[in-house]
Amino acid sequence: MVIATALLAIIGLIGGYLLSERRGSGTSVPKPSPTLSLLPAYQACLDRTQEMGAQFGANGELRQVLRVRTESRAVIWVCQDADGALYYHANKGGAEAPWVENRTALFLAGVRYDGVGAFTATANDGATFTVSLDRLVITHKDGTVEEQAVVQD
Repeated sequence: MVIATALLAIIGLIGGYLLSERRGSGTSVPKPSPTLSLLPAYQACLDRTQEMGAQFGANGELRQVLRVRTESRAVIWVCQDADGALYYHANKGGAEAPWVENRTALFLAGVRYDGVGAFTATANDGATFTVSLDRLVITHKDGTVEEQAVVQD
């Protein structure tokens, strides 16, 4: 019994040593990089959006993951930085119309993606903006809901 215990202890020590050597040799599986995009990103977002993203701590260039126009002629962009963080930027009348942040335009960080096509952002006043390929839903702090259909450009 003593010999069997000693033999098992020696095998355990040798196995532990070999495992530690293997980890230290650089053959371990690399961890995924946090800079990989979460969603397919396309063209670079507008310069205005790049500037706002920089103010809100975006890492690198913002790239477009969604762009839609609503029936009220607002255009909404959802953009992604190099870390996969998402940003919402909308302007009444689109890129060609005048841009006045917090009046005709709205930039929001901390956008959440639901995994099936909808992006949700929350403004400082508590209103939430949920946008997808077919609609924009604005839920105001008082609970009233505004819905706008997405239209073709």
